Amino acid sequence: MELLQSLLLALTGVIGIPFLSLLSWAIYYDLSKSEIPPGFDSPLKLRGLHCLAIMAFTVGKCLEVLGVCRQVAVICFLMNFWNPRADPSLSSKDLHFDGVPVRVYQPKTPSASPRKGFVFFHGGAGMTGSIAFYEDVCSKIAKETDSVVVSVGYRLSPQHLPPAQYKDCLAATIHLIQNAASHGVDPSKIIVGGDSAGGNYACIVAQKLVDRSDLPKLRAQVIIYPYTQAMDLNLPSYQQNSSMPILFRENVAYFGLKYIGKDPSLLGQVLKGSHVPDSMRLKYGKWLSPDNLPERFKGRGYKQVPLAPYEPEVYRQLSETLEADFSCLFAEDSVIQKLPETLIVSCEYDVVRDDALLYKKRLEDNGVKVSWFHVENGFHGMINFFKGCIFAFPGAVELMDSIVDFVKNL
Repeated sequence: MELLQSLLLALTGVIGIPFLSLLSWAIYYDLSKSEIPPGFDSPLKLRGLHCLAIMAFTVGKCLEVLGVCRQVAVICFLMNFWNPRADPSLSSKDLHFDGVPVRVYQPKTPSASPRKGFVFFHGGAGMTGSIAFYEDVCSKIAKETDSVVVSVGYRLSPQHLPPAQYKDCLAATIHLIQNAASHGVDPSKIIVGGDSAGGNYACIVAQKLVDRSDLPKLRAQVIIYPYTQAMDLNLPSYQQNSSMPILFRENVAYFGLKYIGKDPSLLGQVLKGSHVPDSMRLKYGKWLSPDNLPERFKGRGYKQVPLAPYEPEVYRQLSETLEADFSCLFAEDSVIQKLPETLIVSCEYDVVRDDALLYKKRLEDNGVKVSWFHVENGFHGMINFFKGCIFAFPGAVELMDSIVDFVKNL
């Protein structure tokens, strides 16, 4: 017994010292690098969440430098410890739609008529996230809206570089549309949606389907704090929330470069906008102008920063980021005009807040019916934190309720 106690104490010491060192580093980094605006209502809770994220990313980076594994592999592994369970009122099945892994959530109670279908694409910068990590989110949508929810496990970068991600999302959506009856779904009542990178994929999927005359039209799209453009990272929200957890301005460019398999040393050029040709600045500038934003979103401070001089070699390496398959804001009017009814959710303290607002403006200018919900105390990535736990945020509850209300009223 004494030997066992000695071994346990020794093991605790071996694990405890590195853990405390890592925690100390995370606290130092958070306090020195992050800036939480005075208006945010849960700063200590957010700092705690941010410290956990810093610890995970630090461990991942160290293992990547040592050649053990990729940083994102560590993040994905640690996210598996977040282990939500589907609501008992639902049945869930793991299937493959046209080769793409999906989990289908369906209310157990019989329905007199076919249900709505919601195809959900998770966030995670196209490199992390999973069906399992979003089980709470998809379960709530299925239960509260009496819908069939299909959570899509698209391939992740860098093992699978884009456009693998949106193509998987598109394939799964088309499969559901074509096989709606076998899942108890009305093919004329199918919705696509997602958060962050998943919101971007939802935009692209909806754009790809507008001219598919062989398929029923999508009923709606639900776009949750998406990134919609890779041209100007100096918009008001990028300045106001540049150091707001859990997504910093620099990290938007860093993870974007990692996502497309490019050298992160290009980060500075991306932040300055030197990858954007003059012709594109002229064409897309009207859609990206801060004049398209309501004045209240400039109130926390904004200084207009012109794009840096164009560098052709940088554009050559990053040209795909300015195409509509990556920057959905840049789709032509002829495509935007045909998009379905849309819910856009934005968060005040989100670095990519203005991406959502500018996409909202483009939709409205092209006659698309738009509902908008703005989470005043919202931050990027908060959708997973709506349930009762130490890291639950009231704003996340509001966000989820806005999605449920929109889908129920379609």
